[in-house]
Amino acid sequence: MATSQSTMDFILDQLDPADDIRTRKMFGEYALYCDGKVVGFVCDDTLFLKITEAGKKFVGDYYQEGCAWEGAKPSMVIDGDRIEERGWLRELISITAASLPYSKK
Repeated sequence: MATSQSTMDFILDQLDPADDIRTRKMFGEYALYCDGKVVGFVCDDTLFLKITEAGKKFVGDYYQEGCAWEGAKPSMVIDGDRIEERGWLRELISITAASLPYSKK
């Protein structure tokens, strides 16, 4: 099942006006970028963020793992209640982006 446009609109609304957030549609799902880095994916209407030590520490008791698709590396699953907390979500995205290296060209 592909991610609905309404889910993406909601997530992007929660992140607005966060710095340099963009998405790219891929096979009915979405990659989420921050500062030019892929920080996660939205698949089947679920937000998956790349796992970083700083991100794990920040989410604390809310930490859950899952895979965005079969065969994918494990990611942090961010539930709907956490997505609704705009400031918390923005900070987690920023922490995740700051912890990831830039892609090699």
